[in-house]
Amino acid sequence: MACALDEIGGEAALRDLVEGFYDLMESDPSVHELHRLHFRGHGLSHTRQAQFEFMSGFLGGRAYYRERFGHMNLREIHAHVPIREADADLWLDTFDRALEDANMSGPAVDKMRATLRRAAHMLVNDVPDWRKGEDAETGPVLRDHGALRRG
Repeated sequence: MACALDEIGGEAALRDLVEGFYDLMESDPSVHELHRLHFRGHGLSHTRQAQFEFMSGFLGGRAYYRERFGHMNLREIHAHVPIREADADLWLDTFDRALEDANMSGPAVDKMRATLRRAAHMLVNDVPDWRKGEDAETGPVLRDHGALRRG
């Protein structure tokens, strides 16, 4: 029986989907708030690879992320990230656009969308939103250097 990863076209199709998603995040001004959430982390090049690795395991393929980090706990992965309802919705809308751009559809994609919707809204939290008090172009205002290490 084929896994969802196989049903969407395998690792090559997933890699294209993830690249398309992050290309949108980097290039579309309407998605800038998602891009800003990565300013305190390892950046989008790291995130592109980690997203591919996570999604591979999430879709029933090789669990690269678990192999590298020992778990695939979304709440733990995002514990330091201020995620609001608007952020979750923007992520989902952007992922839907990437799916459309990749011409991905069908039962496996519908199931993936439903599961991602539940997961994204499960991540909404009340972590202090460091995006307040930032310069939109340069990222975090460096007031508390200790707080920046968590990203």
